[in-house]
Amino acid sequence: MTEHYGRQDLAAEILAALERAGKDLSRLRPDDLASIDEFHIRGREATAELGRALRLDTSTRVLDVGSGLGGPSRHLADLYRCRVVGLDLTEEYCRTATVLADRVGLGGIVEYLQGSALDIPLPDASFDRVYTQHVAMNISDKRRFYAEVARVLKPGGLFGLYDLLEGPGGPVHFPVPWARDPATSFLAAPDELRDLLSGSGFEIVGWRDTSAEGRAWFQQLRERIERDGPPTLGFHLLLGSEFREMARNQVRNLEEQRILPTEVICRKP
Repeated sequence: MTEHYGRQDLAAEILAALERAGKDLSRLRPDDLASIDEFHIRGREATAELGRALRLDTSTRVLDVGSGLGGPSRHLADLYRCRVVGLDLTEEYCRTATVLADRVGLGGIVEYLQGSALDIPLPDASFDRVYTQHVAMNISDKRRFYAEVARVLKPGGLFGLYDLLEGPGGPVHFPVPWARDPATSFLAAPDELRDLLSGSGFEIVGWRDTSAEGRAWFQQLRERIERDGPPTLGFHLLLGSEFREMARNQVRNLEEQRILPTEVICRKP
């Protein structure tokens, strides 16, 4: 998967795009990066909802599994002043996230580690909250994944996930932002996810299918691009020339219920 997501010198490319967009690089804020570092349907809006559901505050220690460029972790750390560790398989993403955190003045409360979600390099029961967004679709061994999340979460802690599930509309149209073909795409059906989470010892306390909100978000995005043109800073910097086709397929998959964006909140007893 590092081949799918990896790019070289990404931090420099993002900072150059920000400068072209008229941003003052000496006064960057997390919101200046929102168009590229929230790599999931509904972007910052979905992250904010997940943060509220997890009941974050200054006392919580949080793990972001599959942290990408660090957008959600920086937003939540900035909003709640909680300490966040981001874990990602792609080393370049971790380097870039660290650079961007320093640029927005959050280097003291967020940090990024390169590592696998199937073998999290952190101690047992070391976090009050764990969350993941649009990550499990690339993980085939979900049982081990959720077992690792349960291991690093403290008793009584909350696990929030916002992922794409398999919908009733049929097979996914590829390529999509998370996979160029079915070989690296592993969507779980809703009933399968319930069983996986319960089998890992979690109690499910919240479940929301956000497909309708996702469709509305894409419609608003389409209208904004038609009005203002494509943004200088966007996901094309990460995915290159294939991004347009990936984006079209993402919308089609959502509209045809081939994917179901879903937020789930769990508690570890």
